[in-house]
Amino acid sequence: QVQLVESGGGLVQAGGSLRLSCTISGRIFDINAMGWYRQAPGQQRELVAAATSGGSTNYADSVKGRFTISRDNAKNWVYLQMNSLKPEDTAVYYCNVHGSPYRNYGVQYDYWGQGTQVTVSS
Repeated sequence: QVQLVESGGGLVQAGGSLRLSCTISGRIFDINAMGWYRQAPGQQRELVAAATSGGSTNYADSVKGRFTISRDNAKNWVYLQMNSLKPEDTAVYYCNVHGSPYRNYGVQYDYWGQGTQVTVSS
């Protein structure tokens, strides 16, 4: 089984920082991209940050300059450093991975973690 486990969420005051971590284990190969999504109450899930195997990154406009995504390819871990947090950042954050169930399979699938709650107070 493929398992993604997020950690690092919690309650923090506005202006504070958190670092989210995601560990990936199980039968997954040829990881092409890893990223973080979030979903606030009553809102659609949205992309926060993503990192590809080629080294490129992209961020939602709302978090540029405040959040940084990084990855450890050898360990299949991905991180999200969140600085200058705002109440608007309050959401459940999900780890997402594009990979394949078999090596050299050629088709990528989405794998998701269970999410970790981030709450930013005023």
